[in-house]
Amino acid sequence: MPSKLVLCVIDAMAPAMLERTVADGGAPVLGTLLERGEYIGDCVSAFPSVTPVCAASIVTGAGQEQHHIPGMNWYHRQEGRYVEYGSSFRSAQRFGIARQLTDTVYNMNRAHLASKPETIFERLDDAGVRTAGTTYLMYRGRYRHEPQREGTLAKIAASTLMRHPVMGPRELFYADVFASRRTPCRSGLGMPGVRDRHSGCVGAHMVEHDLFDFMLFSLPDNDWVSHKYGPEAQIRSIAAADQQLARMMAPAGGVERFLEDHAVIVMADHSQAPMSAAIPLPAELPGVHVLGPDARAAEGRPLVAFCPSQRAAMVYVIDEEERDALRPAIVREALAMDGVELAAWMERDAGGAPREGAIRSAAGELRFAAGGELLDARGRSWSVEGDLGVVGASVRDGLILSESHPDALGRMMEALSCPTSGDVLLSTMEGYEFSDWGGQAHVGGGSHGSLRAEDSLAPLIFCGLDAGSRQGPWSIKDVAPVIADFFGVA
Repeated sequence: MPSKLVLCVIDAMAPAMLERTVADGGAPVLGTLLERGEYIGDCVSAFPSVTPVCAASIVTGAGQEQHHIPGMNWYHRQEGRYVEYGSSFRSAQRFGIARQLTDTVYNMNRAHLASKPETIFERLDDAGVRTAGTTYLMYRGRYRHEPQREGTLAKIAASTLMRHPVMGPRELFYADVFASRRTPCRSGLGMPGVRDRHSGCVGAHMVEHDLFDFMLFSLPDNDWVSHKYGPEAQIRSIAAADQQLARMMAPAGGVERFLEDHAVIVMADHSQAPMSAAIPLPAELPGVHVLGPDARAAEGRPLVAFCPSQRAAMVYVIDEEERDALRPAIVREALAMDGVELAAWMERDAGGAPREGAIRSAAGELRFAAGGELLDARGRSWSVEGDLGVVGASVRDGLILSESHPDALGRMMEALSCPTSGDVLLSTMEGYEFSDWGGQAHVGGGSHGSLRAEDSLAPLIFCGLDAGSRQGPWSIKDVAPVIADFFGVA
């Protein structure tokens, strides 16, 4: 039985593209893992199915109602400002490069990610497991790491923006900003196209010198390739990721020898779908001014913050006293936008406590709440009122099921229950995404973020460990408990 474990996250890898690449002979390592392991081709992502939300769910084993990371772009009510995690370079420019980098590198883990639940790094660190991680958005652990000051780029970063330490796994390698020990590996500050090679180099060093029991091995370049060239381009980017898996395993003697001592989990956080049209950001919603990136309010006018997260968006009513009055008009006008499929919100009682979720489309409206006579495929009970067809669902054999919007009620309730989410959540139709605050979209390429199946289902491979039995479809949240069980951590 292997005593060590590698969790490999290939960003945005689509199940069909993984299967095609392996069938074409382009990914021999992944092919071996598929052959020897257990394959799940429909692991359900979070909603919005964007990387910050998904990464937080993967490392905590929880939804955003617990981990509090709501999207790629969101409005921080307490600080009265937008948070932008890097939708595009132009979007980062509009909010300020320094602010965007500070939020992404520092605040996401230190301030925005809830202190509970603990990350898998924290849980394993507390149990004495030797942890390691290559560049990944979520890295919070128990070990202190100072900014790197070796190399020209690292010195520039450390002397300007990245001047503070972080808490991470025992061995942390985050671009060229943090490195727990000297290696021959350089990442060009995490630029696309270089990041996978940096992970491969670091991973090989970790294996060669036996420096971990658990390693999160991040391969993010597939997402960038898919955004730029479309999901069909994953044939080459998955093959390139496979090469870095082989590179990581090489010091152990290759994949077969590596698997003698190491269990491996390979997964994606979400997938991608082709994009044909962009939805521009509104300057007004029902006569209400939309707050811009400079966060200066127009005096005397009610305000909303509009937060695009690729194929999803959130609308925040900034004045709490205006929320109930403005929401119906916001929902109506949002659904009138070309390309918006769903608008959702939380109904609350007179005291402000959540009562039920609501989802509306052009076809009708659905109300739903936890507890009731109907079950979903994961065994959770629901009471529903209205048209389940709003999310493509029906009741079959006593279960609420939807192929077009997987785990729609569970994922939407987690998003609506998140204390940092907006007041109205939006999801797009097939082929559409929202432009970001830099005016950028991925028309002609690929994108993700919606409640729909085409970007919400991801592959999951277990090799060398018992994933256990479970009810219903796998979720990306289910991986952290499997890792904890592997190491006997309660």
